[in-house]
Amino acid sequence: MLFFEKGIPVIPPVPPHVGLDMVLSHMISFVEKKARPTAILIFRTQSPRHFEGGDWDQGGSCPRLQPLAPQEVEELFSLKSNGTNMEARLVNQHLYKALKGSVFRILDITQMSEYRADAHPSAAGGKKHNDCMHWCLPGLTDTWNDLFITQLNNFNVRN
Repeated sequence: MLFFEKGIPVIPPVPPHVGLDMVLSHMISFVEKKARPTAILIFRTQSPRHFEGGDWDQGGSCPRLQPLAPQEVEELFSLKSNGTNMEARLVNQHLYKALKGSVFRILDITQMSEYRADAHPSAAGGKKHNDCMHWCLPGLTDTWNDLFITQLNNFNVRN
């Protein structure tokens, strides 16, 4: 990957995790400088994917029709055991580190969403693809919205 700083390529190229930290740092700083003083800044954590048997473009699919059990979640998402779908947790580590000390509030939807592999569209629903990056069944994304509204209401009550 090639990252740019002030329009100039960073040479030598940095590893993706270093580039991600750079991007997050610059983004947070930029938003904090440009936001109105009364703005409520919220960053949502990563939405997990549920591919099994390969990535989306390499034969992977999301065959689940029921929520995952806790041991299945750990098998698919564990950083320790290099789980198939660990990317969201990995990115979230960088995100939490970058947001530490910032004015951003965090809306953490990752952990609860890991259980809901069944909430994605799938071949079982008549689709010709297994698009596990999108959430279609009611319930999970509604819960994200409920958490968001609760966070806004809590902020307003305290201030």
